Amino acid sequence: MKPPCDKAVIQSGYATVPCTSESGPWILAVTILGSSMAFIDSTVVNVALPTLQSSLGGTVTDIQWVVEAYGLLLGGLILVGGSLGDRLGRRRIFLVGVAAFAVASVCCGLAPNIRQLVLARAVQGVGAAFLVPGSLSIISSSFSEKNRGQAIGTWSGFTAITTAMGPILGGWLIEHASWRWVFFINVPLAAAVIALSLWRVPESRTTARGNIDWTGALIATVGLGGVAYGFVESASLGWSHPSVWGTLVVGCSSLIIFFIVESSVDSPMVPLELFRSRDFSGANLLTLFLYAALGIFFFLFPLDFIQVQHFSPTATGAAALPLILLVFLLSRWSGGLVAKYGPRCPLIVGPLIAAAGFLLFAVPSVGGNYWRILFPAFMTLGFGLAVSVAPLTTVVMNAVDQNLAGTASGINNAVARVAGLLAIAGLGVMMVSAFSFHLNRSLQGLAIPPVALHDLQSNEIRLAALAVPTGINSEMTATIRVSIQQAFVFAFRLVMMICAGLSIVSALFAWGMIGSPNKASS
Repeated sequence: MKPPCDKAVIQSGYATVPCTSESGPWILAVTILGSSMAFIDSTVVNVALPTLQSSLGGTVTDIQWVVEAYGLLLGGLILVGGSLGDRLGRRRIFLVGVAAFAVASVCCGLAPNIRQLVLARAVQGVGAAFLVPGSLSIISSSFSEKNRGQAIGTWSGFTAITTAMGPILGGWLIEHASWRWVFFINVPLAAAVIALSLWRVPESRTTARGNIDWTGALIATVGLGGVAYGFVESASLGWSHPSVWGTLVVGCSSLIIFFIVESSVDSPMVPLELFRSRDFSGANLLTLFLYAALGIFFFLFPLDFIQVQHFSPTATGAAALPLILLVFLLSRWSGGLVAKYGPRCPLIVGPLIAAAGFLLFAVPSVGGNYWRILFPAFMTLGFGLAVSVAPLTTVVMNAVDQNLAGTASGINNAVARVAGLLAIAGLGVMMVSAFSFHLNRSLQGLAIPPVALHDLQSNEIRLAALAVPTGINSEMTATIRVSIQQAFVFAFRLVMMICAGLSIVSALFAWGMIGSPNKASS
């Protein structure tokens, strides 16, 4: 899922280099291809996670870091990336991001082990932090207010299509070629983007003065990294390990220091005065909880579909297509809800519908029928998101003065990405704990040799990829495999119920905070 307020970033801009009728289509082509690289990668990699785990022999902690390394650098630097483009040249920083993303993609595809893959994914995150805001700011600086609406519609439509088709293409490549091609496919896209940018996209920059908030970006990245590391590694090291509680203390302390620093610097990455608006604060709290639920869902559902429900990678990539298309097709309709009812009502009802969708995902056991059980769950969740996203963007844009609308929408976009980062770290630990609890209870009554039992218990962090030890008879092997699958389903159901709770909490924030007439002062 794309984060909210992507359109808002474009809408909040002002044309500084108006494009001609000849250059307009080329600028759209460049920004669509550039944005699609990042959007596709974020969804395709999730589909590839089960294959990565089996191919490289990783635990669930390892594959968490494949996602977290990317999200950490992207979330921590995305606002800085936008500021760099405004000051040093939007096309220049955009191309730096594209080149870094392409080189890192090659390194991902060539990675011989999980550790090198995680490092390459971190570099991808840095590239995306320059690439994503750069593609949006190029549109905002190139199209006049009169033509921007059509440009936004074209950009939004094509990126929605590529985001929807990406997991299907990725699943097909995984199934018929290799997971490595999921990353290699970025190379020709990047080459086309770079060539077209140098040929047809004009350079632009702002004349506004101000420093880049490198201190804030560094502290925020350290804080998020410390919290993510503590939660993720607790599954394998335990909460009492010094590196676990130590990094949690450093991470939490850094996040506190971040807000102190942001209140005192001249050009803060996150202007705290924006949060004086109850609407803006409520919208970001809603985003934090709702997109936390979505983040852990999109991390876990490919593991469930491929390793437990035994879907092919292609079918898994296609499974979420109804959700993505529903959000895209109903975005204009849900925007009309704001004009008719105001944003508060849709932002209460939408997350509640999404909560019902998460609860439907808690129903299937092993071998659940897609069209009878899983398809309705995807449709319900997609409808809930469709009701929520456009009103959420409207609230963020209207909650602050117009000259701060770009910053406000960028902050909301970053909050959505950070929410997924923290959810995968925190709820991933809960997933492992619940899996371990259920599996150990299932294995208690079985006559498993002590050595084999110890082998199972010491590798529980692999979740559904846990292999049955050799030397056990076929009947006992089948029983253990069923126990592993049922333990995963138990843990997955628990996390889906927590996701439903997070969605309900987001609706409560909409009910309690959104609707206030005050705006943050500039």
